[in-house]
Order: sequence, then C-alpha cells, then structure tokens
Amino acid sequence: MIALEQARHYLETLGLTQAAAVLDSRLDLAAKKQLPYPEMLADLLGIEAAARRERYMTTRTRLAHLPYQRTLDQFDFSFQPSIDERQVKELASLAFVSEASNVLLLGPPGVGKTHLAVSLAMKAIEKGYGAYFVRAYDLMEDLRKARSEHNLDRRMRVYLAPKVLIIDEFGIWPYDREAATAFFGLVSARYERGSIVLTSNKGFAEWGELLGDAVIATAILDRLLHHSHVLNIRGESYRLKDKRQAGLLASRLTPPAESNSQAETRNR
Repeated sequence: MIALEQARHYLETLGLTQAAAVLDSRLDLAAKKQLPYPEMLADLLGIEAAARRERYMTTRTRLAHLPYQRTLDQFDFSFQPSIDERQVKELASLAFVSEASNVLLLGPPGVGKTHLAVSLAMKAIEKGYGAYFVRAYDLMEDLRKARSEHNLDRRMRVYLAPKVLIIDEFGIWPYDREAATAFFGLVSARYERGSIVLTSNKGFAEWGELLGDAVIATAILDRLLHHSHVLNIRGESYRLKDKRQAGLLASRLTPPAESNSQAETRNR
C-alpha cells in the first residue's frame, strides 16, 4: 500500500492527475487480465494522454469563440450538390493553413457556409492551430471603435494572433469607410502570414458598395484572393428545407454569388 500511495503521489507531482485518479482501477484490471508491466503502463499513460487531449480541445474551442461545434461528417453534402465534397475534404487537410492561404465561402443564407467554416476551425484546433471566430459586424465595430480611440494596434493583436481567423456573415450589413479602412489593415497584416476563412452572401462585385469605397474593396480583394480557395454554394436554405418539403414555402434556387470560372481562377 505504501508503494501504491507513493506511485499516486509521484503521478500527481508530475501533473498526471487523471492517471493518479484511475490508478487503483487500472491496476485491478491489469491484475485480472494478467497484463505485462509495459502494457499496464501504456494503458495508464494512454488514459492520461486522452484526458489531456480532451482538456486541450475544450480550452482551445472555448478560446476560439465558436458559435457551436460542427464537423464535416455532420454536413449534408447531398442537400447542397453544388459543393465539391472532394475540394472541401482537401481543405480539411489544412494545407491552406500551412500555406497561409484563405478560404472564401460565398452563397445565400442557410446553405451551410458557417457550418463549413466552423468545421474547418475545429480541424485546425485538432491539429494544434489557434483559431478565432468573429462575426463581420462585430469585427468591423470593434476595429472602428479601436481606431477612433487610438487603440487599434492593441485590438488588432487579437485578430492577428490565431493562425486561422474565421469572419462570418460578411455582407449582411454595410460598413462605413472608417471600418473598411481598419479591415484593410487587418487583411494586409495577415497577408501571407495567417489564413482567413470568410463567409459572405455578397459577390465580389458588390464589395465596393458594401464597404463604401471601391478602391479599398479592390485592395482588400487583391490580398484575400491572391492565395485563396473560393467555394460558391448555390442552393436553398438547409434551415428551411422541412418547410419547403411541407409545402409551406415556395421552392426556389438562389443565383450563385460568383461565377464558377472566377472561383477556379482564384483557387490557387
């Protein structure tokens, strides 16, 4: 018993808290199964490693401010056949992160843009990359306020630190020139240093009006699209599919946000 307590004490001292907590039960199991010492040790350390992994994922996911947790396995590709499933799975390999490339998901509301963006963020977290999710309106307001308060450099660090920055719902609201200028600064600072995953219901031709300045919009797009993967999602809202099937809403397709030829040109 003294040796058992010493072993538990050493595990706790080394920070192996989960291994210390299950030490008794795993020793009993090893005795019943007559496991060799190396297998018993591997079993105990495996439990500790799994617990640490779970704690890591929980903490990093919380710090990412994701609105929810979704995986690619949960995405219904059959409902959105315009999406190239193979391309999405290639993006899930996260080569775009190591290349500091961007991913732009375009399409009408409800077609799965945010789900895909969150799924890529989850993949990035699993691989050890930092990720941060922010809605475009909140980002613009934060940058605009920081700029007016002469505090932009400090606030900018929040959005420059993660390897993957997810900007959701770009285009739902128009932005003033001050916010657009600050956003240009952010995109420029992340250019070829970190990836941006951006969802938008607006085609690129509309960004000048959206940002209130065609020159700034062009400069932003120039940097976003230089190293990028553009996915155009054409289809109906997944959230409204049940109502459409019940005949409560007219079935209709929404035009794509951008042409396929433009997407292929930009997908480098």
